[in-house]
Amino acid sequence: MKTHNPTNGDRLRLTPHFTLEEMTRSATARRYHVDNTPSPEAVHNLRRLCTKVLEPLRKEFGPIRVTSGYRSEWLNRMVGGATHSQHIFGEACDIHIPSRAKGIEMLEFIFMTLDYDQLLFEHNLQGAEWIHVSYREGHNRQIMIPYYMPA
Repeated sequence: MKTHNPTNGDRLRLTPHFTLEEMTRSATARRYHVDNTPSPEAVHNLRRLCTKVLEPLRKEFGPIRVTSGYRSEWLNRMVGGATHSQHIFGEACDIHIPSRAKGIEMLEFIFMTLDYDQLLFEHNLQGAEWIHVSYREGHNRQIMIPYYMPA
């Protein structure tokens, strides 16, 4: 494992309101010194995700806090992500929701107005809830699961 050393490249602005640093930030990566540097292709995918989903969502609801964006394969294994998670390719992110009601509004907005590949209102056994959304260049499958618990 390599230590992730933040550089000016991490501050790269992907879109007017989202940076590469916030789309790759991970407390687990910091804690365990995991390199979470995305490939150029993953950076391209993150830019598309921010442009097509996060910027319109921010315009509608104000500032958006991404809790998990890009994950290296190693980091994805460490956090128990799916083997072929779209996070690995820079195609997915998890979004903090301030309340269930606001989360449902955000979910409905994405579902009704934006192009997406997967849209999940996720929760865990501890009661935390968040929105997982992904975007792929080309064909998006438009899969929406309104209340999903990851394995």
